[in-house]
Amino acid sequence: MDHPATTDAKAAGAATVDAMAAGAATADATAARLDAVISRALEEERIVGAVVLVARDGEVVYRRAAGLADREAGTPMREDAVFRFASLTKPIVSAAALALVERGALRLDDPVTRHLPDFRPRLADGREPVITVRQLMSHTAGLSYGFFEGPDGPYRRAGVSDGMDRPGLALDENLRRIASVPLSCEPGTAWGYSVATDVLGAVLEKAGGAALPDLVDRLVTRPLGMGDTGFAVADPARLAAAYGDGTPRPVRMEGTHAVPFGEGTVLFTPARAFDPASFPSGGAGMAGTAADFLRFLEALRTGGAPVLSADGVRALTTNAVGDLTVTVADPGWGFGLGAAVLKDPGPSGTPQAAGTWAWGGAYGHSWFVDPANRLSVAALTNTGLAGMVGPFPNAIRDAVYGAD
Repeated sequence: MDHPATTDAKAAGAATVDAMAAGAATADATAARLDAVISRALEEERIVGAVVLVARDGEVVYRRAAGLADREAGTPMREDAVFRFASLTKPIVSAAALALVERGALRLDDPVTRHLPDFRPRLADGREPVITVRQLMSHTAGLSYGFFEGPDGPYRRAGVSDGMDRPGLALDENLRRIASVPLSCEPGTAWGYSVATDVLGAVLEKAGGAALPDLVDRLVTRPLGMGDTGFAVADPARLAAAYGDGTPRPVRMEGTHAVPFGEGTVLFTPARAFDPASFPSGGAGMAGTAADFLRFLEALRTGGAPVLSADGVRALTTNAVGDLTVTVADPGWGFGLGAAVLKDPGPSGTPQAAGTWAWGGAYGHSWFVDPANRLSVAALTNTGLAGMVGPFPNAIRDAVYGAD
């Protein structure tokens, strides 16, 4: 007859085995759902290629490179493919800003003019309000993006770059053009997605005493070992070709390519990534791999080291805009100092837990971190805008949770 302690040990061991088996079954079911979502999007030619990574409790539980990195050349997508990040750049640059705050080189409530004395946009009535670094980071500065406008919109008329177009444009000139357009509102009174992170990049250069690419490398990407990510393409041979939504299938982007977005148009110039004369766009200018970006997300999820303190992570990922409406997100979302933050999953019916933070990138990417469920998800494609908004990213999200 077994000793009671032996019996207890056997029971505990059996429970552990059962838990492991249940976990494996759950992982297999999640993988099957994700495989089906990705394969269906490729078969229906909504996207050309994708790399999708899912981490749970710090372990990558799903990874897949699928489709084509270059359709015309027949080049398969590979897991270490390099993508133009577009707005995946924003949280990285925001983390660099908060790292400077923690070092005492920058304050969130600094007026922007403390660092950029010539950047003085005015309201429509001619008043010159104070814009703070915090308002740049939370997109409450009263700035906008040209891609929300028609061809005769004020940003388009002023020749403002959204950070993905107008290769060769210098940062000082883009700042001048931005400041020439009246602000859309009194800073702090409304949320508006905008070129604010490009302006933030210029602030960081002054506060940090170095070019933005060097600052981001020193403060974020190098400490995290993100060797394939930066403002220059690390390995052009691994760079995925860029495609835009089209009928009956995505269209390869050549020259400056326009993709409709609501009532506006997103302008892409993929060759900008190779133009050293183009300003380093803090909002859209980086390129890198899915693995590097997941490493960044996981560093933030687990406390921020070696880039930020836990307080810095909370600033980036906690709603900072109160009840202001985040106009380009579903109901229930707010915005922190670098990403959207889910206040209440109820209004949109998302399976994500309150406190989830997320965003995307116009070249075709989506990502989210659900701290309550210890999840980080990076889904990068080479097809804008289908990889960023709509059925594909929503289906990826739902497949991760097993939601219908």
